[in-house]
Amino acid sequence: MAPMGIRLSVIYHLYAGVISSRIAAFTSKRPGDLRDLLALSVEAAVQGGREVKSVREENTLQEKTKGNTKEGESEKLTLGNLNSHRKMYYLIKNTYPYVQVNSEEHDETENELGVWNRDIPADILQIVEGGREVPAHSITVWIDPLDATQEYTEPAQVCHNNGVCGKPVIGVIHKPFTGYTAWALVGDGSNVKLRTSYNMNSPKVFVSRSHAGKVKGFIEEAFGNTTASSQQGVLALLDPSDEDIEKADMYIHVTFIKKWDICAGNALLTALGGHMTTLKGEEIDYSGVAGNNGGLLASVKVDHQALVAKLPPWDSAYKH
Repeated sequence: MAPMGIRLSVIYHLYAGVISSRIAAFTSKRPGDLRDLLALSVEAAVQGGREVKSVREENTLQEKTKGNTKEGESEKLTLGNLNSHRKMYYLIKNTYPYVQVNSEEHDETENELGVWNRDIPADILQIVEGGREVPAHSITVWIDPLDATQEYTEPAQVCHNNGVCGKPVIGVIHKPFTGYTAWALVGDGSNVKLRTSYNMNSPKVFVSRSHAGKVKGFIEEAFGNTTASSQQGVLALLDPSDEDIEKADMYIHVTFIKKWDICAGNALLTALGGHMTTLKGEEIDYSGVAGNNGGLLASVKVDHQALVAKLPPWDSAYKH
C-alpha cells in the first residue's frame, strides 16, 4: 500500500550472536527495547531497498509470474523481490531469533550472514525515548520486500515497507529510488507530519491499481463523482518530505488484501492520530492469517466513524 516500495511493520501481540545486552534481550526471550527494533526495521528496509535498486539498474529482473490476484491481475516475482526479502528477513531474524517474521516472499536459500550494527539514526534518537520493553515472543514483523512489482518491471519507482503488528506498533516505508524513508513508533512519534487540511466534501481517494475490484463505483456511491488515484500509499494522506507523493484525502479498498501490504501504513496512521479499519469500522487484527477480507478505510484528521457511516452496504458484490 505504498507507491512502489518496501514496507516493514511490527506488531506487538529481531544476525546470529549476542553483541550487547540490548541484542541479548531479543536473542533470548527477555524483554527488548522497541526503539532498537525500530532502528533495526529502518536498516532492514534500507538494505532491502539497495537490493531492489541494484537489480533494476543492472536489468537483471529474472521476472516470473507467481499467479493471479483474486481480481485477475498477474502477481509478478523478480530477483529484486527475492534479494530484498533475503536481506530484510535474515537481518531481522539473525538479530532477534525469537521474533516472528512474516514475508510476502519465501525461498529456500541458506541463511545470510550478517549482524545489525546497533546504530540508531539521529532522527529516531531525537524523537523516540528508549526503555519501552516488550517480550520478543510477543512480536510479529510483517515485511513486503517489494510493493508494486508491476510498476517495478515496467519500470517505475519502488517503495519498501516494514512493520510490527497484533496491533501495529512500528511502521517503516522506504523508497529505494529516492532514498526516502518514513517511520513511526506508536506512542512515541514519527518523522512524517500531517497535512494542514483534508477535503471530505469532494475527497480525492487513493485506490490500489492491482486490487481495484469495483472500488470506483463504491466510492462514487458514497461520495459522488470524486477523483480516484492509483498506486499511492498511506503517505498520500500525510505530508512527507518526498515530493513525488501525490496527495489524497482517504484510502479505500474493497477486495481481499494481504496484511504485509497494509500493516506499516496502519502503524504510521495510528502514530499520527489517524485510523485504518475495515469498511465496517472494525480494527484490523494482524495476528493469525495473512489476509484481510473486510475491506479497508484509512483516514486522518477527520471523523473516521462518520466516513464509515457514509459508505454503502459492503457485500460480496464488491469483493472481486
